Amino acid sequence: MRIIAKRTLQEFWEKHSLAKQSLLSWYKTVQIANWQNYAEIKEKFSTVSILNTTRMVFNIGGNKYRLICLGRFDKQIIFIRSIGTHKEYDKINAVEV
Repeated sequence: MRIIAKRTLQEFWEKHSLAKQSLLSWYKTVQIANWQNYAEIKEKFSTVSILNTTRMVFNIGGNKYRLICLGRFDKQIIFIRSIGTHKEYDKINAVEV
């Protein structure tokens, strides 16, 4: 999968250094994936939450952080929409970011 944009992750781990290894692991796993549907994502990330036909939320770092992504299986792209602490996530509407 092509991930847009890694810079978002980098900016986050510069502020939250404890998230860096978990985000890098997530990035490497997704980068080599060739997912065709959400069931395949669930096989690799059992705790991912599927919000609707395009949105998903990954638990990062033992659920300390939440990564909201938009997936386009037809184009093999994952768009990073938002990343934050669990507390920050609770204050937003994940479907609208």
